[in-house]
Amino acid sequence: MVVLTGAGISAESGLKTFRDSEDGLWNGYDIEEVATPAAWRRQPQLVLDFYNYRRREVLKAEPNEAHRCLAAMEAEYDVHIITQNIDDLHERAGSSRVLHLHGEILKMRSERNDELLYDIRTDIALGDKAEDGAQLRPHIVWFGEAVPLIGEAAALAATALVFAIIGTSLLVYPAAGLVQYVPQGCQVWVIDKQLPTGSSKWHGIQMPASQGVAHWWQRLKDSRPAMDS
Repeated sequence: MVVLTGAGISAESGLKTFRDSEDGLWNGYDIEEVATPAAWRRQPQLVLDFYNYRRREVLKAEPNEAHRCLAAMEAEYDVHIITQNIDDLHERAGSSRVLHLHGEILKMRSERNDELLYDIRTDIALGDKAEDGAQLRPHIVWFGEAVPLIGEAAALAATALVFAIIGTSLLVYPAAGLVQYVPQGCQVWVIDKQLPTGSSKWHGIQMPASQGVAHWWQRLKDSRPAMDS
């Protein structure tokens, strides 16, 4: 079972989504000013302030029922999570196999060497240096940067017997393209309070993630004999 999660699953833990029309994460921010390599070169302090704030918000948040259900499903299924989220709520809920496509807010790295990676639970300041003497930056994949783990994620999607898409609009690529790698005959489920365009060909559950994941799990249990046969 391979599960692709997006911002919608963490929204119910109080973490803002990127594109909410009324109170989204980018409300009051220009993406070009805080989430691109050019922004980092131009205004590193503004970028650090933005991600320091996000880190504090993640540390205050708690996993919700959707996170906990996915962790509990490991008792019955071989569950692998590919998440677009940079928080650690899946891990805190107990999921043991989580691949973070877009980085992790609780890690930082050298701006010159991606392999010099460190845990961080406080703020990053200008002047904080890695072992190579370079400025430390958030371990985040910014707009315009390559997604280093997309190949690993695609290979994982290609092994799925069941593929679930939870809390994502399927508008951000290359993550949105992962469903194209699932094998023929794979069950594809999509769970969101507003089902993405084009998802009508899959099994849809139009509910918030915290309710929808539990409902999905029950439907899998109900269909288990048919699946096993």
